[in-house]
Amino acid sequence: MGRIADKFVALDGQTALVSFVTAGDPTQAHTVPAMHALVRGGTDIIELGIPFSDPEAEGPTIQASSERALANGVTVAKMLAMVAEFRQQDSTTPVVLMGYLNSILAQTDFAQAAHQAGVDGLIMVNLPPEEADELKRALEPKGIDLIFLIAPTSVDQRVDYILKQASGFVYYVSLKGITGASNVKTDEVAERLAHIRSKTDLPVCVGFGIKDEATARALGAHADGVVVGSALVNIMADHADQPAAAAAALSSVLFGTSIECAGKRFQR
Repeated sequence: MGRIADKFVALDGQTALVSFVTAGDPTQAHTVPAMHALVRGGTDIIELGIPFSDPEAEGPTIQASSERALANGVTVAKMLAMVAEFRQQDSTTPVVLMGYLNSILAQTDFAQAAHQAGVDGLIMVNLPPEEADELKRALEPKGIDLIFLIAPTSVDQRVDYILKQASGFVYYVSLKGITGASNVKTDEVAERLAHIRSKTDLPVCVGFGIKDEATARALGAHADGVVVGSALVNIMADHADQPAAAAAALSSVLFGTSIECAGKRFQR
């Protein structure tokens, strides 16, 4: 098994905390300390955003983080170097890259480079599963999971197709909209999560719109993992000139007390 599968086995039914920050935001010096700080704060899986000039699924917060990172000269190669640096001290925490297919198409032998850096999974927001075979064939021998999104509007036939293609975990988008939105309908999401989980043995994580402890608590009772992003990106931006302070703030903000979710502990 890879690091992602190992993590969910180790959690033994507890809900995973998946934390997102954008690579190179607000400066390149922030990223690796932030990754370690997230782990200290209780993060189980790190989701590292690939900066992209036209991130159509992202809200203003993450769009701005991509713009800052690109202005800092962050490339996919530099991002992989950050992962490799993180791996010098942390060989167990799964790292998943999230972004848009355009970013990796220009990277020579991306699968090999990502494997060497220590990447465990890849989420390509704009890659339909019907067009993913070539990338999947490149990633599988390197032990990198290609993780797919399921939308609230996905019909059962499409959900079944996505689940057949998926590996690592499944990412359920909690709302019709962009990251950072705040109109999550918990009851509807819970019902949808239960339906998807009945169809697969893969863990099902939920993201988009999880901005605070209350939402994480509510959705964590029904998912194998919850993804927190925009709130953490805002913290990074608030400490643009102080990488150490940003890291300290990330560690402290990640729900400093345990959150019990219907018998499952969201943060250990």
